[in-house]
Amino acid sequence: MTFRLTFCSLIALAAASPALAAPVFNRIASFATPDNMAAGEDRARATSAEIMAATPDGMTLIYSDSPLGAIGLIDIADPRAPKPLGNIAMDGEPTTTVVLGGTAFVGVNTSESYAEPSGVLRAVDLESRKVVADCDLGGQPDSVALSPRGDMIAVAIENERDEEVNDGALPQMPAGFVVRLPVREGQVDCAGKQVVDLTGLAAIAPEDPEPEFVDFNARGDLVVTLQENNHIVVIGADGAVAGHFSAGTVDLDGVDTAKDGKLDFTGSLKAVPREPDAVAWIDDDHFATANEGDWQGGSRGFTIWNRDGTVVHESGPAFEHALIRMGHYPEGRSGKKGIEPEALKYAEFDGEKLLFVGSERGNAIGVYDVAAPAAPVLKQILPSGIGPEGLVAIPGRNLFASANETDLGEDGGARAHVMLYERAEGVPAYPTLASEKLLGWGALSGLAVDPADPAVLYAVSDSAYKDQPAIYRIQTGQQPAVLTDKIVLIQDGEPAGKIDLEGIAADGEGGFWLASEGNPDPEKDIPHRILHVDGKGAIQRQVELPADLVAGSTRFGLEGIALAADGTLWMAVQREWKDDPKGQAKLLNFDPATDRWSAARYPLDKGEGWIGLSELAIHGDRIYLIERDNLIGQAAQLKQVASVALEGLKPAPLGGDLPLVEKRVERDLIPDLKRWNGYVQDKVEGMAIAPDGTAWIVTDNDGVDEASGETFLWSVKLAG
Repeated sequence: MTFRLTFCSLIALAAASPALAAPVFNRIASFATPDNMAAGEDRARATSAEIMAATPDGMTLIYSDSPLGAIGLIDIADPRAPKPLGNIAMDGEPTTTVVLGGTAFVGVNTSESYAEPSGVLRAVDLESRKVVADCDLGGQPDSVALSPRGDMIAVAIENERDEEVNDGALPQMPAGFVVRLPVREGQVDCAGKQVVDLTGLAAIAPEDPEPEFVDFNARGDLVVTLQENNHIVVIGADGAVAGHFSAGTVDLDGVDTAKDGKLDFTGSLKAVPREPDAVAWIDDDHFATANEGDWQGGSRGFTIWNRDGTVVHESGPAFEHALIRMGHYPEGRSGKKGIEPEALKYAEFDGEKLLFVGSERGNAIGVYDVAAPAAPVLKQILPSGIGPEGLVAIPGRNLFASANETDLGEDGGARAHVMLYERAEGVPAYPTLASEKLLGWGALSGLAVDPADPAVLYAVSDSAYKDQPAIYRIQTGQQPAVLTDKIVLIQDGEPAGKIDLEGIAADGEGGFWLASEGNPDPEKDIPHRILHVDGKGAIQRQVELPADLVAGSTRFGLEGIALAADGTLWMAVQREWKDDPKGQAKLLNFDPATDRWSAARYPLDKGEGWIGLSELAIHGDRIYLIERDNLIGQAAQLKQVASVALEGLKPAPLGGDLPLVEKRVERDLIPDLKRWNGYVQDKVEGMAIAPDGTAWIVTDNDGVDEASGETFLWSVKLAG
């Protein structure tokens, strides 16, 4: 219900005049962590942006980079054009940094093993970029917090468990604890170190507390989460334990509980331990926890607590439901912890009390108004990049930033990023598409315009949901566009299987022609075929590609399908097959009336990675195609719309010489993809063209797993 209000408010904001627009956050820039490497360094190495802090003037961001064993610095004097300031080696694994004046205090894990943990707090002079002091912590540090008065630093010494030992079960000694370090004249007093013992408190493994996250309130009280112990401790300003309590459990309804290639939000989970990760005070008496889970729990949401342990608000699955409606649900985590809320940050912007909740697996950040802690209101969902781990608020500059730890460069995916957002009057640029109901959607791979209403689009999702191929109805004309219906394909009365939908075309009679990309891999065994379905998704006809043609196929099959004025169907094959000359892909033609197949060849551009076709649509006397490389972020070079004239195009029978078409480039899509100020998405996969020449284009979010989950739907006017 909360999201429904927010969803409607987004539409209302889009319709409002600028004078009446409310302040909102929009992403204004992104920074890839490899950019902080010095000239000549190997940029292919894994890197990361984990927990992050800002300097007191809000002009520099400092993030921990565990793979490089360094902290990275970013100049955000111009937040729309962040600049690299390089990395500072930490001689160990940095965890969390806090900044006081011109000094950064960095928790550094120097452990030789889980059984022999060690760590230090390093003081780094930011002007000279030198380590100027060390303070031995006596164990492996995780979270570090600086008191609002700047007179105390607290460190959670987790001494984390080895998940490979006894299935990660507790206890695993040595036990963790909290360290409090007085700060005098801007420097840490190591000799004044106080160790706060946390053993004997939790009901779960009381002899082995594993403190995860710490945060100070204005009075100097400290709240500590013991994630695996499912426990929370409040330490008073005097350093004594003032209270502690179990984090308890949550019953969840309306959740997907199985990793099975389907989006099914009808399941329930009972007595799920919260196992909180990040914690943040909202005021002196209330704090919030992000209930990620790390061992046996993870309640997929967040909780707002009174300091005495009373639950003031439990989000349950509401946060996850909000992400589901935006296509940000990671189906691959259904059997475990869903969207995994992990990061939290509380801040006040012009008196507005805001709680930011980061979803590690849903790759998005919820912005909640918590003026009334018992009744938080969801204001926005921000796209974050992959794996938001650290959140930073800079209210004095109306800025917010997220550190996204996941680096997929080794697999050709996105690198780790820092994202920057500005709060200003306006309307949210994201999402571009959302559903009002818990339909479950994502991985959109093809588009078609409704012949009866050009404001209505139909989309299909690909094999990310291999056992739930579906058609989605989209109502445009508002921001965000509204996904109003989901039609699951049916065969013999059951949901169809072994289908990888990559193209859709309306048949003009209330049904659809669909292109299914095959995969000859024996483990996949998906045939290359086209399907004709009625308006309810029931399969009426299946047409497999000719055997001689399929003999030369690869997994890069049909991408896009369109119905021509002569009643024939045109389809694009994504890449060269074994019988194609290098750099040429087939455009297939099929006549449903005669079952006749024919084809032409399309000249692919040259570039890095591979170049292929992702969609095909017909408008007027031309065939329009999306042609792209498979590269992402800064590596992306080619994402374009091209066209081929239908006049004079005479496809030839298969098995002989095929004519080579002449293409015309219509639009470079990379500037379009940059308008959301993240990194350039690789999979521009859907396009549909209305009678007036308006082309709708959509990206495939890859089902969120190992992808940002961002879906961009936008329209452009084609000149031709």
